Amino acid sequence: QEQLIESGGGLVQAGGSLRLSCADSDDAFSAYAMGWFRQAPGRDREFVAGISWDGDYTVYSDSVKGRFTISRVNAKKTVYLQMHSLKPEDTAVYYCARDGQRGIPGTMITMYRYWGQGTQVTVSS
Repeated sequence: QEQLIESGGGLVQAGGSLRLSCADSDDAFSAYAMGWFRQAPGRDREFVAGISWDGDYTVYSDSVKGRFTISRVNAKKTVYLQMHSLKPEDTAVYYCARDGQRGIPGTMITMYRYWGQGTQVTVSS
């Protein structure tokens, strides 16, 4: 059974950094694109970043471009989200997700089949 488990969330001051991790239980991890999404209270879940199966291609939302970096280590079946220069508006529950079919990441929620349970990131001002 596919399982994605996020970790690394927490409370940080504005301007600080955090690194999120997402471990996949499935050996098929290395064949598919991975993505990070987030959902703030009262708002829709939104795309944050995506990475291709081999790590060669990445895509970011405009709101995090230049501050966040997505990466993966296929041998560890893990994807990361390094977050710098955090802002209060980055506060949200962050979810990792695995594409069900493609090796190149999309930005739409419906492209991702498997989801983690989420990890809370809170940025204080």
